[in-house]
Amino acid sequence: MAVNKAFWQGRRVLVTGHTGFKGSWMSLWLERLGAQVWGLSLPPYTEPNHFDLLGLERRMQHRVGDIRDRALVRDVVAEAAPEVIFHMAAQPIVALGWRDPQGTFATNVMGTIHVLEAALECPSLRAALVITSDKVYANPNDGVAFTEDSPLGGEDPYSASKAATEMAVRAFHAPFAARGLGLASARAGNVIGGGDWSAHRIVTDLARAAAAGTVPVLRRPNSVRPWQHVLEPLSGYLRFAARLVEKPDGAPAALNFGPPPEDCRTVAELAEAFAARYPYSPAWQDGGESIGLEAGLLTIASDAAHRELGWSPRLDFKATIDWTAEWYAAHNAGADMPALSLAQLERFGLEP
Repeated sequence: MAVNKAFWQGRRVLVTGHTGFKGSWMSLWLERLGAQVWGLSLPPYTEPNHFDLLGLERRMQHRVGDIRDRALVRDVVAEAAPEVIFHMAAQPIVALGWRDPQGTFATNVMGTIHVLEAALECPSLRAALVITSDKVYANPNDGVAFTEDSPLGGEDPYSASKAATEMAVRAFHAPFAARGLGLASARAGNVIGGGDWSAHRIVTDLARAAAAGTVPVLRRPNSVRPWQHVLEPLSGYLRFAARLVEKPDGAPAALNFGPPPEDCRTVAELAEAFAARYPYSPAWQDGGESIGLEAGLLTIASDAAHRELGWSPRLDFKATIDWTAEWYAAHNAGADMPALSLAQLERFGLEP
């Protein structure tokens, strides 16, 4: 299934979490496709951040707010009158989940419920896609790639809250279907790329350490993750949302978006590949176990996304590292980052 630019041209779209790493890239892509983009999110929580670097506040309808505020969410959805909602706002950090379990569950579960409640009240809505995580699955660390039918679970507050979010989405399928609306969730593997400055992110830690001349500490360097460039799952989300609009009946309830098995690498392998490509990147030291429980082996299967949407990754592991290192090196050199981000997006291909 190919999605062309004409599908998004002039379409009203609401992106929650648009000031974040993935949300800013999604907002940029939609804007380039000609959509009328609205965003609801907390202010950017890092300095620097991709949202400000892109100047997105001037390029879209920017609303600041917390999705835990039910009345606010209802008001913004009513004002935006979207045809499509990409719900990306979340507490996305595993370590923060241990420090603030209540806030993590409130944001990830109740925030999602607030968005879906408001969506059902929106006459213009055609579809909503809720973005969760590959960490929604109960993980026995046996090396078997998770499919969409694998049991949900979670041994830490972040993962458990994401699994609970999936259950909340399931609870809304019937009322959405009764109105002829599309609703689904999308589960992506570990995402890297330019513009991520969040704490406890491997590439961010490496880039910051290189700039400061310090040695980064890797938590669980032998853990295996399904690394992929940020544009990979976003292209899947765009295709999936279009499917939900055009053919809500029979659309999958959830889809995985991840790299092929050969691109699932250890944290140490990623750090070494980045160091080989990034100027002045230092060596790393083993930080041992991370805070709380965290899976040592995590892979997901994306066969259903390929079968249902014709989606498949475009960048291999090497290209993913190259593009990511290129972005951070350019940022350190004072380059025109909106131009570089747009260049990478166009190089990837504007058509999802």
